[in-house]
Amino acid sequence: MLMANPLLNDKAFSKAVERTPDQAGWAAPKGGSAAETPTTWNAPITDGPVSPWRSANPMTANGAMSATLFLMVLLVGAATFGWSSVKTIGVGEAVSFPSWAMIAFIVGFVSVLVATFKPTTARFLAPVYALAQGAVVGAISKVFNIQYPGIVLQAVGATIGVFVVMLTLYRTGVLRVTDKFRRIVIGATLGLAAFYLFSFIAGFFGANLIPSGSSTMSIGFSVLVAGLAAMNLALDFDFIDKAEAAGAPKHMEWFAALGIMVTLVWLYLEILRLLAKMRDR
Repeated sequence: MLMANPLLNDKAFSKAVERTPDQAGWAAPKGGSAAETPTTWNAPITDGPVSPWRSANPMTANGAMSATLFLMVLLVGAATFGWSSVKTIGVGEAVSFPSWAMIAFIVGFVSVLVATFKPTTARFLAPVYALAQGAVVGAISKVFNIQYPGIVLQAVGATIGVFVVMLTLYRTGVLRVTDKFRRIVIGATLGLAAFYLFSFIAGFFGANLIPSGSSTMSIGFSVLVAGLAAMNLALDFDFIDKAEAAGAPKHMEWFAALGIMVTLVWLYLEILRLLAKMRDR
């Protein structure tokens, strides 16, 4: 009989049952007569196999949402700082982009990367990401708003709208996250990331592979990317439900909240770009 658990295979089981008459079992008292053995009561042993996911203090969906709201407050506060850091001169002309923006972006990226491979750090790195990325998003938003007045409010409203719609579709069961759906969305997201990386490298050689401008192809590309970001929200919701059902540790609330924040920032920036392209037509 072959068993998946290496501790419960036939060889180990045989060693446990094949004992000589003078070998007591693991739970039997050591040698000696009954008179020599104390008649004290010992509590039953309860150190059996425990799932690595099951925690004495498991995460909850409400906890993940609370962490998300906290991170959102940090991001908005940092975005306000980033917004005020963009200096303007005259009427509607940006003259300088904060020099710290690239450093903040790298800090946010590294925070997500570390938390991805070590989820226990998410409770510390998620706020770092919200602050760093929020400052960058605020600065970018100010530049867009200078060129396209009012576009930031439109992008924020659209992002909130997409979030509410996706959450409603997921909660009502209209949108179901099946294994096939998950594979398609993850595969498309990884493919897009690889395309962006390749385009970034090609840019050093003067090639611009990402559709730009206000052409139909460019707008269509932005619509597809924004749609893919929206589909990733469904994966985030599904992850929270599955982690809660599995009794994941409490720190996974911050890991899940970080995932939602990354998706929302991505979605917002894509909507911002899409609206800018549509205004240029």
